[in-house]
Parts: sequence; structure tokens; C-alpha cells
Amino acid sequence: MNTGGKARLVIAGLAVVLAATSCGTSPTAAGGKTGNGEPTAAEKLYAEIGGLTGKARRDKLVDLAKKEGQLSLYTSMTSDIADLVTGAFTDQFGIEVQLYRAGSETVLQRVLQEQSANFAGNDVVETNANELFALNTEGMLANYQGERRDLVPKAGQFDGWTATRFNLFAPSWNTSLVSPGQAPKTWEDLADPKWDGKLSMELGDYDWYLTLYGYWKKQGKTDADIDKIFAAMADGAKIVKGHTVQGELLSAGQFSLVASNYTYIVGRAKAKGAPVDYLPMTQPVIARPNGVGLMKTAQHPAAAMLFADWLLEEGQKVLVEDGLTPAIVEGDDPLKDVEIVPIDVKTMIEQGDKWQKKYEQVVAGGEQVSK
Repeated sequence: MNTGGKARLVIAGLAVVLAATSCGTSPTAAGGKTGNGEPTAAEKLYAEIGGLTGKARRDKLVDLAKKEGQLSLYTSMTSDIADLVTGAFTDQFGIEVQLYRAGSETVLQRVLQEQSANFAGNDVVETNANELFALNTEGMLANYQGERRDLVPKAGQFDGWTATRFNLFAPSWNTSLVSPGQAPKTWEDLADPKWDGKLSMELGDYDWYLTLYGYWKKQGKTDADIDKIFAAMADGAKIVKGHTVQGELLSAGQFSLVASNYTYIVGRAKAKGAPVDYLPMTQPVIARPNGVGLMKTAQHPAAAMLFADWLLEEGQKVLVEDGLTPAIVEGDDPLKDVEIVPIDVKTMIEQGDKWQKKYEQVVAGGEQVSK
């Protein structure tokens, strides 16, 4: 995203809620906690169903969800993935999905504004980690328990929401321009002068930056060491806004190497015949969780909970078929020998402006290019 930045948008979104609260309107009055402190109707249902397992849980949810008749989903999935997911859910259960799809920051803004106006617009939200963290911080997401959640790695289990998929950051390269022996084996390799003018960095990847920075600190590198590595990466780098555009330019040979694109974007392009690759992966792989949260204000809570259960079971197969990295891996895990470091969502929210500004300073020395 642009230099306006996700962190600022999250903070601006929270300001909507704080402003409403200061005027006497509670954003949770419509379905967080009621005025007397009692759980909402949705929370009561989540608690009741949360103790069920297996077929008994699924049958109960299906029966109740069919009576509710529909589901309102807000998501930042790309249009093609959202259509596949909602289509498969409707085909299986016959429940109509009212879909609102937008960028993650826009989804956050809409939920916050509706909640501040005591309007229960959505039953469930599926989006990026930092937006879900913000919604839970404001007390808008309900507790969700279940067998499928228990199968999600601890790095994907959060208060108020559960990871459904991971976006994996890894270097990728154009195989027509980079031979297998030249491909980077470590993140530090990206600082090699041989990549000057041939490496691309994404304009808004400050979450990748802060996570890799923290990893190196734990490995014993000093701030000066780390700053020097990133400065060397950015020296002569091509700075691109957007991972999809970056992947297209890599495929077209506009540069040889990309520092931190999503593996699924590169994998899709490779499957279609583009001369790109990211394997073998440079480790550690930086993982950004995307997840699902149930709204305390849900008007169709059974459908919301059924969707969360389904997305963590049958829906995982739908995500895999479309090239995404699922939160739950059953059977042989292709990443079992890969070191994965999850993004520190808490730091990203609490210190986002600081890290975004540091990253902006890093990429300022590069050349901005567009499609």
C-alpha cells in the first residue's frame, strides 16, 4: 500500500470509535456487551455451540443457520478467492452469503463506522492480522472455540480471531535472468552489490521489515549491522507499489529479483508458465496471518460460526486449490522443514508508525517504478 500506510489507517479507524464513545455512543452497545453487562444473543450461541464437537456441532449449526437463512461476510480476500470461497459455502449448505469485499483497511473502516453507529452490518469478518487485532482491541470480536481452531498453529491463534491462511514473504526471481546457482540462499544475500539495479522492494512491506529486523536482533546482529544490510538492499533497488504488480514486472523481466513478494503470487505465475520461482525458499520465511473473527453483534450467529468452522475445514481445501497457504495442514506438510517466523502483530499495531517511517527511509534511496 502507499506511504499513507496501513498503520495510520488503523489508528484513524480506531479514532472513529473513540470519537463515538466520547459522544456517549458505545460501539459495543449494539452487540458487544449490553448495557447491563450481559453477553449478546450471538455470544450466548457461540458459548452454547462451543462445547459441541464433531457431527453434533455441525448438525446443530447447519439446522440453526438454515433457519437464519443468510450470512453477511466482510472480507479483504481478492475477488476470485472470495467468489470461490462463498460459492463453495453456499453450494454445500444452501445459505446465501451477502458479501462485501474491499481492501483490508477499507473493511476495517466500514466495521468501525457501523459499530460506532450501533449498526450490525456484518456477522463475520475475514481479513488481515492487524485489522483483526484492531477490531478485537475495541471489543467487537467474540470468543470462538472449536476443534478446528485447536488445529491451527499457536502463531495463528489470537484473542478474538483465528488464522485461516498465511501470506508467506520470500525472495523470488526471474529464472531467465537468475540461474539456480545465483539465487539468494540467505536474506543477507539480497545486500550483495551484484543486485544493484536488479532488485525490487515493495513500497509498503514494513511488516516484513520489522519482523526480519527483530529476527536478526535475536540472532545477535546490532542495529548498525541491520541498518547497513537494508541500506545495501535498497541501494539501486526498484521500488514498486503492490505485490501483484511487482510479480507481473518480475515475470516480464523488468528486474531480476524481488526481496519479499508473497509466495502464492509467484507460485500462480509459475503455474501459468511465467519464468519465475521462489524455491528453494530463503529462510526464515516471514508469515503474515490472515484470519476470521465472529462479530459480537452478529444477526446470523449460527451462520457465522458455521462459516468459521467450515473455513477451517472444507474451506482449507478451497484455499489450497487456489494456491494459498492454509492455516491447517493435514497430511504431508510441504513447510515442515522450513523455519517460519510470524509477523509480530502486536508490535505492528502499537509501533506501526515508527517502523513504517523507518522503512520509508530505507526505500527512499531506491527508484520508484510502476507498471
